Amino acid sequence: MQEFLIDGNNLIHKLPQLVKVQSKDREAARSKLAFLLDRYFSGKKVKAYLHFDGFSERSFGEGERINVSNIKIIYSSNKTADENIRKYIEKSSKRYLITVISSDRSDITGFAKVCGCKIISSEGFASKLQKLNSINEEESIIQSINDVEEFKRLFS
Repeated sequence: MQEFLIDGNNLIHKLPQLVKVQSKDREAARSKLAFLLDRYFSGKKVKAYLHFDGFSERSFGEGERINVSNIKIIYSSNKTADENIRKYIEKSSKRYLITVISSDRSDITGFAKVCGCKIISSEGFASKLQKLNSINEEESIIQSINDVEEFKRLFS
């Protein structure tokens, strides 16, 4: 099964709509990214791990946890997300099935490439997410128009 290891902070910085959110609420930007990724990976037989540096800024109470079915969210605590990604790759026996999404050229992408992992730049993956988001917005607008037309037909 294909596995995606995603450098979350790196990817957020490639999505302008999330950069704006992050300037006000970092955890909200992380949640929005998780939901975007959940939608992207929905219906695909993959495992996706979203790595963030540090700790979650919110202590989630019952019912407040980010609920994404296709993504496992990992906070690095006192390490960096890159260290966690590196450790995951080192432990894997099927590195050729791993795709690392990052633009951190200095460390993690070089290591992943040497280990036989596939690399997708954060910029490239961000454009896929933005394309999916714009398609969903268009479908939502079309559905709204259809709903209004149906409402007029029924009640006019």
